[in-house]
Amino acid sequence: MKHPLIKILFISGIVISQAFFSFGQNPQEKDIIQKAQEEAYNKTRTVTEGKNADYIPYLAKVPSDLFGIVIVTSSGKIYKIGNTDFEFGIESISKAFVLALAMQTVNPDTIRINIGVNATGMPFNSVIAIELEGKSPVSPIVNAGAMATNSLIKGSTKEEQFGKILKYFSKLANRPLRVINELYQSEAATNMHNRAIAMLLASYGHMWADPIDACDSYTKQCSVGITAEDLAMMGSSLANGGIHPITKERLLSEESVPKVLAVMGMEGLYEKTGEWMYTVGLPAKSGVGGGILAIVPGKMAIAVFSPPLDGAGNSVKAQKAIAFIAQKLGFNIYKP
Repeated sequence: MKHPLIKILFISGIVISQAFFSFGQNPQEKDIIQKAQEEAYNKTRTVTEGKNADYIPYLAKVPSDLFGIVIVTSSGKIYKIGNTDFEFGIESISKAFVLALAMQTVNPDTIRINIGVNATGMPFNSVIAIELEGKSPVSPIVNAGAMATNSLIKGSTKEEQFGKILKYFSKLANRPLRVINELYQSEAATNMHNRAIAMLLASYGHMWADPIDACDSYTKQCSVGITAEDLAMMGSSLANGGIHPITKERLLSEESVPKVLAVMGMEGLYEKTGEWMYTVGLPAKSGVGGGILAIVPGKMAIAVFSPPLDGAGNSVKAQKAIAFIAQKLGFNIYKP
């Protein structure tokens, strides 16, 4: 027979584990989550800092006063407030999910060795970063590395290749998603810089498909339309160890989840990531469409949408709202 202390610890471990992975089911926890969300919304809704991305004409036209917060817990509970049904471009948040898909295709070490998992400390579309860091993309969630990662997703045609990405995004969101064609056309007409980066990477041997096709597929992945609710739902699989909390389908291996979160924590808000992790302490990913997704491992995904951005391309209101919720609920991955 096992020692009584071992038995007690074993039983306690089960209780702790069950509590950890069912966050939001307890009525009192629901009240706490909802109250924190409402307070964050009311405290930040009047913020006027930042401006819409104007280098992509479609994004410049999105109403700047839109603001919504959605939380999806690891048990599948949904909390939402504000403009949570407005469809906006996922933009660079897509990089984290294409990275997750690539990890189902190739060994994560392949990405670490051939693309890199370090911070550039430079803007997301930097060419200098490629040259300074050994002629390598450096990170899967800056534009260069994201296009290289996209090229790892294979298909017999470029339509089939992108179809795999869209299907994966739709599984994560638990509904069929689509490309916002007007956004795609707007981005495709202004992505000369990205095309140049793709060709540069190909010249250095860091592209695994036609570079122009990879750039076009990347442009489409950034043009997928999502709502704040979709974004939180997509993130909930990362919060739940790779298993979708609603469909119960495993969408990412358990071993890959911390690697994706580590990359988000390393450069998810570009050159502002260090400050974000220092003050908030949650892995997150932003997009110039105005969304930010933050993950509390084992507990919840927090998605906020507000178009006005800071100078690095991160939604100003979204940062403030997530920071408030994290502080209010005591979430920080560096805390015991």
